[in-house]
Amino acid sequence: MSYKETVDWLFKQLPNYQLQGGSAYKPGLDNIKELLKQIGNPEKNLRCIHIAGTNGKGSVSNMLASIFQENGYKTGLFTSPHLHDFRERIKINGQMISEQFVIDFVSQYKDDWEKIEPSFFEITTAMAFAAFKENECEICIIETGLGGRLDSTNVIVPELSIITNIGIDHTAFLGNTLAEIAFEKAGIIKENVPVVIGEANQETRAVFEKVAKEKNAELIFAKQRAAIETDLAGFFQQKNASTVYTAIKKLRELGWNLSPEKVAEGFKNVRKNTNFKGRFQILTHNPIVLVDAAHNVDGIKVLLSEIAQMEFKKLHLIFGASNDKDVARIFELFPKDAEYYFSEFDSKRSMTTEDFQELAHKNKLKADFFSYSGDAIAAAYQVAEDDDLICVFGSFYLIESFLYD
Repeated sequence: MSYKETVDWLFKQLPNYQLQGGSAYKPGLDNIKELLKQIGNPEKNLRCIHIAGTNGKGSVSNMLASIFQENGYKTGLFTSPHLHDFRERIKINGQMISEQFVIDFVSQYKDDWEKIEPSFFEITTAMAFAAFKENECEICIIETGLGGRLDSTNVIVPELSIITNIGIDHTAFLGNTLAEIAFEKAGIIKENVPVVIGEANQETRAVFEKVAKEKNAELIFAKQRAAIETDLAGFFQQKNASTVYTAIKKLRELGWNLSPEKVAEGFKNVRKNTNFKGRFQILTHNPIVLVDAAHNVDGIKVLLSEIAQMEFKKLHLIFGASNDKDVARIFELFPKDAEYYFSEFDSKRSMTTEDFQELAHKNKLKADFFSYSGDAIAAAYQVAEDDDLICVFGSFYLIESFLYD
């Protein structure tokens, strides 16, 4: 098979949450354990940092990868979802794994996989571990896909665990309260492995303290530091940077050689070192064009707070969303004086034009509606003036169409 045929097979033949939503979600670790056994359990030979959280885990993962790269470590990075190329999920020193690796890996094992019907994410997780072992990565930064306790990545025993924060998202799988969701995220806490908590309130802190005590795991709460210089835009990144700074301090205690000078360079060169895209990324000025992957209530609150501190004349918001999000609450956050461009995207998970029309009318928003995201983006460009701000946010599909179409 060619690379395109291989990736098409992965998307079409296996349950895929990014395309199908909840019907593809397979909680539990039996499948991934069987997959890893078939390929020789590469995860048992890896040194890892495991990262969960509702928001910020992608930024924290990429910051850490950048810092380890600056310090000379061969660094594996596993994140999700991807924007454009499947291989964005699995990088080594900032470079995507080769197309040939993906072809060979799938060709070698796919007949065995079909017998146990694994999910797309289970396959991808196994592929990442295999790639990191084959390339002799010295440290692997592993981001959970969904949740923690039953996430496919939760088969590793890491050097350090990190939980960035807890918010309401994926309630069908993780629970309806902060405490329930915190319990699922806390599932990555391992026996005698220290864990850094980026943000916590009284409700979630109690969960983390209980689980950490049961696991005899040192519990470290990150403290907000003075400004840390980073190339990732947005004031909210200071919280993520403070979480990473706390993690670095603990990693030094664990024996990792992370010099202050190289740590500082790592913070400054995240995008350069890891090719990190789609998080509060300002692409142009005149007009200002901003893309951000905020897609749940907490993330969008932060995004709108950041935008409120920027200078512009008119705000144009281009938004697409999956139908498993709390879109009714999201719409209540939207400022009334902005121009809106609501768009569907090519997935069974996409909200429809009719859904958007109903919510926009209910919330008295001035909006246009589109079945194709490219048309929504073109419409905003057509009317925006040089001193306006265009923000594309929500679904990764929407961001991909903007960055790559």
